[in-house]
Amino acid sequence: MTPEVLPLASSVFLAISFLIMTHIKKPEWLKIQIGTNARYTETKRIVDTHKLHTICSSGRCPNLGECWGKGTATFMIGGAICTRSCKFCNTLTGKPLPLDPEEPKHVAESIQLMKLNHAVITSVDRDDLKDLGAAHWAATLRTIRELCPGTTIEALIPDFQGHAELLQQVIDTRPDILSHNMETVRRISPLVRSVANYDTSLKVIRQISENGLKAKSGIMVGLGETPAEVEETMDDLLENGCRILTIGQYLQPSAKHYPVAEYIHPDQFKKYQEIGEAKGFEIVESGPLVRSSYHAEKHLRKS
Repeated sequence: MTPEVLPLASSVFLAISFLIMTHIKKPEWLKIQIGTNARYTETKRIVDTHKLHTICSSGRCPNLGECWGKGTATFMIGGAICTRSCKFCNTLTGKPLPLDPEEPKHVAESIQLMKLNHAVITSVDRDDLKDLGAAHWAATLRTIRELCPGTTIEALIPDFQGHAELLQQVIDTRPDILSHNMETVRRISPLVRSVANYDTSLKVIRQISENGLKAKSGIMVGLGETPAEVEETMDDLLENGCRILTIGQYLQPSAKHYPVAEYIHPDQFKKYQEIGEAKGFEIVESGPLVRSSYHAEKHLRKS
């Protein structure tokens, strides 16, 4: 082997070794049975007919079968392409298409057709737009209120780069729950989040709470955080007015994404729930398959 080839061979060996070491077999408690029923088929038909984007499918949510089977879905507005490239997220990234001015109406009409009691709306990040998508967000929530007055609304929003005046546009539509995810603990945040900042996210939560809305957030575990760091994030959220917290297992969408450091045992998730409730959260949903909008309608009834 020539001297020029040696460094290359060494690099390939190290890369293969890294992949072997970081691949962790998925435990039994994370194996999911995805079934379909008539309600699942009808929900899919409505989503497809109205050309809607859902985080259920783009995010490869493990609860898609269960939620769609119940006729619920989390609608993703602003298109299917995100301007950010977070290392944990399966949503497409790149240059988005122009906003669809008919999207607010399409989403509201779909909620009508699905006869939803509780609707969850989220979006891609639109850092390409002057207002970062705030006006489109506000228009969507207002249209849902107009067409579906009996439906409660939960909005899972981006950080709008910390611009308070843009966030206020969404706050002023008064959704029943306004959520913004921290995603992970402070130390790991810069390793896996693109553009987003831990303290900016706390600022978003604080503004939501100070405006009298029910503030909610979520984190993933299994990225290499410690229980002490999870508790620190709980404390940070509580100090900024967060009332509802979701904690779920990080699942690596593909080999290109950030590797899973650990599959957290269900017993630890139970401990996180008990700790969070003892600290003062009104609701803590904590479990391997918990996602931001999983059982979202129950959060409004409980709180």
